[in-house]
Amino acid sequence: MASNVKIVFLGTGGSMPKPGRSLPSVAIHIDNIMNLFDCGEGTQKQLMKSAISFMDISNIFITHFHGDHFLGLPGLLNTLSFMGRKNDLNIFGPEDAINFIKKATELCYGYIKYKVNAYELEPDKTYDFDKFYIKTLKNDHSVPALSYSLEEKDLMKIDKNLVDKIKFPVNKLEELRNNGSLKIDNREYKIEDLSLGIKKGRKIIYTGDTRPMKSMRVFARNADVLIHDTTMDSSMEPMVNEYGHTSAKQAAEIAKAANVKRLFLYHYSSRYNDLDILLNDAKSVFTESYLSKELMEYDVPKTKEVIKTNRG
Repeated sequence: MASNVKIVFLGTGGSMPKPGRSLPSVAIHIDNIMNLFDCGEGTQKQLMKSAISFMDISNIFITHFHGDHFLGLPGLLNTLSFMGRKNDLNIFGPEDAINFIKKATELCYGYIKYKVNAYELEPDKTYDFDKFYIKTLKNDHSVPALSYSLEEKDLMKIDKNLVDKIKFPVNKLEELRNNGSLKIDNREYKIEDLSLGIKKGRKIIYTGDTRPMKSMRVFARNADVLIHDTTMDSSMEPMVNEYGHTSAKQAAEIAKAANVKRLFLYHYSSRYNDLDILLNDAKSVFTESYLSKELMEYDVPKTKEVIKTNRG
């Protein structure tokens, strides 16, 4: 389980930028692993304003290939090369991602001096990233699009009193965690036998663009954070849904039904100068609704609850 999980909102607007509001991009740190979700125009500039180092980016997850969600990618790739990046960069996306990412690397003279690994992810799948899982959900949008669930792995909480009592070697605990069982001096130990229970990992949902979906209520179940498309207020629902988006009130209904801890509104239409219109719309349904703002940081609290398991 990671020590720190931090969200940094780089851009929160949708479709077109406006002063003080860049296009979609969210950074999620899992300790020293930095993951970027979408890379809209202006992402480089926002990164420069933040405490995030360009070189720390390990993975980029694109929800779909509408321009406002990925046209910051070609510039970012070239800047990383200019700055002397050596490490591989992994970029993930939905159907046809490999083709779009290849084009992004070839848009200008010169060449990328590090390796870009492009991957197409399937809907309704789980992918293992060592410290966390990435799960995908097919969105209801006008082009192939995915929502992402970043889920920190669960942790077995060790019973220190029992460890001391049976004289289990403390320097072997990490090996036991990793393997699930361990044989020492002809005795087999199982992680379950030394644990108080399971600490659930933190869960963050990033939807990208989508109409409201019943499947999102299951996908986001008990999430610590839901970052959901909230393009317009509920008075605009027929139009916002027609164009493949969700109102603030509809997102709040999903958050409430999914029992999430916190909803961040996101992907604001440029028609709104006063975002409290959207916030009040959401709060009328779900009180734990908050505006995401440019360069705002949120440290996701650690899970305190331990789910007890039966020892063998």
